Amino acid sequence: MDLKEMSFDSELATFLLDWLEKMEDDLSQALNSVSLEQKDDKMDTFGLYVVTWNVATAEPPDDVNSLLQLNSPKKPDLYVIGLQEVKAAPLKFVTDLAFEDSWSHLFMNTLAPLGYIKVSSIRMQGLLLLFFSKLEHVPFIRDIQVTYTRTGLYGYWGNKGGVSIRLSFYGHMLCFLNCHLTAHMDYASQRVNEFESILDAQTFDTKNTPLILDHKVVFWFGDLNFRIEDHEMLFVKNCITNQQYNLLWSKDQLTMMKQKEATLQKFKEGPLDFQPSYKFDLHSDNYDTSGKKRKPAWCDRILWRVKPKSSLSEDANEDGQNQEDPKKQLEEQHKDEFPLKLSQEFYTSKMEYGISDHKPVIGIFRLELRKIYETPLVQVSAEGEWSANFDALITYSLLQTFPSSAWDWIGLYKVGFKSVSDYITYTWVKDYQVSFTKKLFQVYVNKDKIPVLGGECVLCYYSSNLQRIVGISKPFKLI
Repeated sequence: MDLKEMSFDSELATFLLDWLEKMEDDLSQALNSVSLEQKDDKMDTFGLYVVTWNVATAEPPDDVNSLLQLNSPKKPDLYVIGLQEVKAAPLKFVTDLAFEDSWSHLFMNTLAPLGYIKVSSIRMQGLLLLFFSKLEHVPFIRDIQVTYTRTGLYGYWGNKGGVSIRLSFYGHMLCFLNCHLTAHMDYASQRVNEFESILDAQTFDTKNTPLILDHKVVFWFGDLNFRIEDHEMLFVKNCITNQQYNLLWSKDQLTMMKQKEATLQKFKEGPLDFQPSYKFDLHSDNYDTSGKKRKPAWCDRILWRVKPKSSLSEDANEDGQNQEDPKKQLEEQHKDEFPLKLSQEFYTSKMEYGISDHKPVIGIFRLELRKIYETPLVQVSAEGEWSANFDALITYSLLQTFPSSAWDWIGLYKVGFKSVSDYITYTWVKDYQVSFTKKLFQVYVNKDKIPVLGGECVLCYYSSNLQRIVGISKPFKLI
């Protein structure tokens, strides 16, 4: 019944109407407040595991389970593996480019059964950088680009330099730079110059993040070759034996150079509470006993940088007026809406590996972020029963606008596949298209293309223009 039609005083009716409207508004605001608070508090956490290792041209060990801490109950979401001095004899290097090198094979064979695939890699002579991800994250890894910079022999030889992979992870731009810098005690300044020249030289085909330092997060790691100055061999070894590593930090060249080089000050590093990773006798935990008796050093390092927000002082003119342009203001607002945090949980050398005069160094990180996008570009599904006895049907729909192409294809993969090229069979999305609506497409796979094998499989939609997987089906049985 309308309150205005009730038989009591009209002023009371008006009061009751106003009170009900106010209660409704208050309830609506409260619900919206709770909804916004829940959305704002939603941060997803990912584990990121970084490895750097100068392998000194050695062939891989029998296994890398300890190196990757595969017995740990908590597995990371991403593995980033940077190697230096991978054997690069001319004939072997050409073979590796065509068929994958033995180190890549080892890591792929080790991680694939655990649900990781190799998303990207880059090789420059002895420098190798590998990026692995859990399968569930692959459709949300976009804008992948790789590049390299030679610094050996005045930039003409690739025995020294840097290789990098940059990508978007749930909309946040990350860059990983693996370096091998000039060796020997007296070249600390040259190492800094090489690093800065790599930062200047490496560019990416994008407007927003053309340079390494434009990315939201940068990891810099590798055999950076910084040494321990001044202290004599006996003092250094005694500090190591007694685990008094802090007594050596003040003479670590990278620590010293960070005090005066602005570029280095942009990067963080965890405490060096572990044995220096260089230089060891082969297959031993003994530091160099050869005639050269190289002094131990933390040559192998992992540093990182989270891009800071621009300060008000940078955006003010001489009169103190804020001159920040609208585009920059939108970017800063975007950072506030989609924050990112990075923290290191573990940093150490792995002493059990002796195939090189360097021990591998690992860094385990906790990456917290609010996803900028949570929907894949394509949703793909296997329909009905799949076997080699009859044609199989695939349905897919484009969930977001992207540059699709007649050269796009959908691959059939066995669960535990190693990389995008590890498909069982595939079909072009246009060749066998049997029907479509505005949103839903259907294609079939000829039964002659389906092998006679059992097991669990997935379908992956590969974009030729974007050169990556943009949609993955739920696992299904191939009978």
